[in-house]
Amino acid sequence: MNEIARPPSPRPTTQAAEGVPRMRWTLAEFERLTELGILTQSDSIELIGGELVPMSPKGNRHEVVRGAILNWLRRNLPDQFDLHAEPGWRASEADYFEPDFLIGPRGCSPTSIRPEDVVLLIEIAHSSLRFDTSTKACGYARLGVCEYWAVNAETLGTRVHRQPTADGYASASDVSASDDLAAALVPGLSVKLSDLRIDRD
Repeated sequence: MNEIARPPSPRPTTQAAEGVPRMRWTLAEFERLTELGILTQSDSIELIGGELVPMSPKGNRHEVVRGAILNWLRRNLPDQFDLHAEPGWRASEADYFEPDFLIGPRGCSPTSIRPEDVVLLIEIAHSSLRFDTSTKACGYARLGVCEYWAVNAETLGTRVHRQPTADGYASASDVSASDDLAAALVPGLSVKLSDLRIDRD
């Protein structure tokens, strides 16, 4: 007796704020798209909660601020921590991020470190500021990243996110460029971004 073929299960979906269902992707499927050449490095796409999200182009101001912060971190980060710049971080089976900076314990893997072991994530935001302080912040909180900074490349003000929950960060405070910006889990790592003397472009 021939068995009746069952139709394949529908692909799981995600649902955006406007309520429209979207096709859900896994990290393995995302990486396969890259292997096949469908996605390339020039596409600059992240996987956030199972959704493919194109990133904003990095303009000159972003790179100037990023360079200044990178130099400061290299000079001041204690030896027991590692700094990774723009790692391809596979945070979960449904998340792939390329944060500007990821700081973790010495010897940590920049691509597969567990979210709860990340000491600090930093994003430099210019045109992407609203996205980085909303959607991306919620994604990092959902994963359990303890501390996340979103630096406004224009003003050098920083939104500091702490106390992650499944619904977002319980604490989000704004630190101006002239105030002390200190990492909660990195002893002695503190700066006034205005002191970095970042040139206007």
